[in-house]
Amino acid sequence: VQLQASGGGLVQAGGSLELSCATSGRTFSGCPVGWFRQAPGKEREFVAAIDWRGVSTSYSDSVKGRFTISRDNAKNTVYLQMSSVKPEDTAVYFCALRLSGNYYYTRAIDYEYWGQGTLVTVSS
Repeated sequence: VQLQASGGGLVQAGGSLELSCATSGRTFSGCPVGWFRQAPGKEREFVAAIDWRGVSTSYSDSVKGRFTISRDNAKNTVYLQMSSVKPEDTAVYFCALRLSGNYYYTRAIDYEYWGQGTLVTVSS
């Protein structure tokens, strides 16, 4: 399973950006997906997660109300819509997938496959 995260770039504070995570090698259907991020000098942290149906979601407190995770299983793609971004959102964003499960998962250890990451830089 290969995950490809894309959509990162430079954005001004208060702006918006949409990240995508696509898979090759298997379908997304049946697979919970999460987004994590790692800022320079910091540990990787949970951002958002979605169950395989796209019904249930979870967000970290730092992004709740600003970011939205969604998925299109027909396109094998999961999205992270980022709005009202802040300089502290600057990080490499990773998508992660686990092959089974009926819920969303918020711990990195719960995921089996990881994308390569996409850099988001928010300027003040």
